[in-house]
Formats: sequence, structure tokens, C-alpha cells
Amino acid sequence: MPEHEKYQNFITELRRGSLTMMVLGCLKNPHYGYALLQTLQKLDVDIEANTLYPLLRRLETQGLLTSDWNTSESRPRKYYHINQTGEEVLHGLMTEWNRIQHSMDAIYGEERRI
Repeated sequence: MPEHEKYQNFITELRRGSLTMMVLGCLKNPHYGYALLQTLQKLDVDIEANTLYPLLRRLETQGLLTSDWNTSESRPRKYYHINQTGEEVLHGLMTEWNRIQHSMDAIYGEERRI
């Protein structure tokens, strides 16, 4: 496996978990899929529709999100929002994220700031 491919695999692994936290965090305010995609992209989150929509379905199946159809406009849209269970999971994930970040700071300090 070429070195660039190995590096890309590590980046993919790192992003996978962080995307879940970012999506849950953004869904404190209800969004439909495409609006959420735009919000994330405006925040420089590298995500595509073919990654986001399966993630939304998985989070909903796991009981972290609820969804409602808005049919009042000409185009029906499915709005997603984080529920109480999702809030609890997000809180736990963010606590762990902060613990990891603290450890990284202790290990690398200013050296890791590129």
C-alpha cells in the first residue's frame, strides 16, 4: 500500500468518529439533509451526501435522532433533530474528546500546533 493511501486510511478513521459528533451537534437545531450538508460544508467539514445520509439513517436507527416530515412546502423534507438520548451520547462523546485532546496537549504541547 503506498504511503499516501495509508495516510488517507488514518484520516478516514479519524473523521468517521468526529463526523458523528459534528452531526449530532448541528442537529440541536432541526435540519433537513441538504441544509445540514450545506451547514457542515460552510464550517469546512469535509463531508459528501453519500456519507451524510447513511449516517443520519444510522443515528436515527440507533435512537439518537428523531425525524419529522414537513409537507407544508411544495417539496416535502425530512427534518432531523437530536433527542434526549442523542444529547446524552453527544455529551459523553464530547467529554471523551476533551480528555483525548488534553492527553494530546500533554504529549505534544505546542509542538503539535502546525
